[in-house]
Amino acid sequence: SCYWYIRPGRGIIELDFSYVNIEYHSSCIYDAVYVYDGSSSSSRLLGRLCGSQRATFYSTGAYLTVYFKSDNSVTYQGFRANYQVTVFIFYFFKCSCLSINSGAPCGGYLYGSNDTFYSPNYPNSYPNYASCYWYIRPGRGIIELDFSYVNIEYHSSCGYDAVYVYDGYSSSSRLLGRLCGSQRATFYSTGAYLTVYFSSNYIGTYQGFRANYQVVSIKSSNINNSHCNSANMTIVISTFYLNSLGYDGSNVYLDDPLCRPQFSKYNVTFSFPIDSCGNVKTFEDGRTVYTNSLRAYPTTYGEITRQDHLKLLVGCRMEQDSVSQIMYRVEHRDNSSITGSGRYATLMHFYTSSSFSYKVTQVPYEVLLNQELFVQVEMENKDRSLVVFIDTCLASPSPHDFQTRAYYLVRNGCGADSTYKAYASGFNNYARFSFKAFQFLRATESVYLQCKVLICQASDANSRCRRGCSRRKTRDLQAQHDSQTLVTGPIQLKGFKKKDKE
Repeated sequence: SCYWYIRPGRGIIELDFSYVNIEYHSSCIYDAVYVYDGSSSSSRLLGRLCGSQRATFYSTGAYLTVYFKSDNSVTYQGFRANYQVTVFIFYFFKCSCLSINSGAPCGGYLYGSNDTFYSPNYPNSYPNYASCYWYIRPGRGIIELDFSYVNIEYHSSCGYDAVYVYDGYSSSSRLLGRLCGSQRATFYSTGAYLTVYFSSNYIGTYQGFRANYQVVSIKSSNINNSHCNSANMTIVISTFYLNSLGYDGSNVYLDDPLCRPQFSKYNVTFSFPIDSCGNVKTFEDGRTVYTNSLRAYPTTYGEITRQDHLKLLVGCRMEQDSVSQIMYRVEHRDNSSITGSGRYATLMHFYTSSSFSYKVTQVPYEVLLNQELFVQVEMENKDRSLVVFIDTCLASPSPHDFQTRAYYLVRNGCGADSTYKAYASGFNNYARFSFKAFQFLRATESVYLQCKVLICQASDANSRCRRGCSRRKTRDLQAQHDSQTLVTGPIQLKGFKKKDKE
């Protein structure tokens, strides 16, 4: 349990986590590092990191507080961070006056057995500086809370705008999870209360979220929360449910009995690399499928049993396509690297040159119009049995509309822009390309880029990935596969800059 108080006494602090190797959990509830925008841990939380997440944070004043905590099991290498005082022009020249009172419904108490609630102003954009609490208190049963639509400003740690779900009366209860970007999820309470908190910062607003809840029976809510991506699988079982059947955390096993869960008063949690713990990997209709079995036995003693036992089949189907969306602004400042994830977790980064040796990390990342930009899309877990193929990349002046003024860089695997250059696509677990920066006419300075990549089995020589460019009209992948679009950034591109006459 460690605190660092960064207090240079002047300027804006840029804090960069250049290396992170901390025990992973989807909500970072085991080991984690927290960054607070102020002089103590009671200040606003900018974000938390675990797993291999890396990020850069900025203070709004001259103070930052960093807190690292680890639990009583499993240790990793940790993290490396450095900070510097910087003059972040954005904070000083982009000020404007605005009303933070939108007049829209924001939070409240929900007592019914089922109901629907929304972010303020939904389906229009939520306001800046929103801070809303919903207290769900039907007074009985287990609550199933489903976020059926989410469109919130994205950050890898949900450090900008986010919605938080707590398992109890208030925000001091156990955190079940947080959502941003286009993440959708379903949560289950362990009792008859849930608390939902939504907050937005001072810049960038999106459409928000739509959520509905209902009271369900214990039997139908046996799995509180389970999810997977291309790197990890997490399974959470309600301790209350197990106890009602005569089991506890020590009685629960996966197909590999050496993989043991962590258990608490509320949940039994398995969190493990997706290619371990007895997971069986198969391919069905172009998708990778991982399966396992979760079993519970009434005793840990002996070698055989003739008693009935609990068995739950656990599966994870990885969709073949992954959509990543990024944005740059021709408004003359800022940067970031790009992270996109669908059911396959994919990462997208800008690189400094065609050698793809150095990622762009400096802030701000200043680029001229017509400068060549180098992009790499890769799978987070670098599975060599799969390959990545760039199917479609298109640009738009709006993050919400990729139809009205869509400009294609790649279409059906074929270059559609004269400056597009493919370096690798369809033969490795990464894909690389470049294009020259541009700006839309008669539009705002923002340019949004959305790329859909296909994930195929490397051993399949006849897969869509291996066929490359296909100018024939193909059926819409979305008819068969789910796509997820995640917004990261902003990537702010230094726009038109007068040069000396050439």
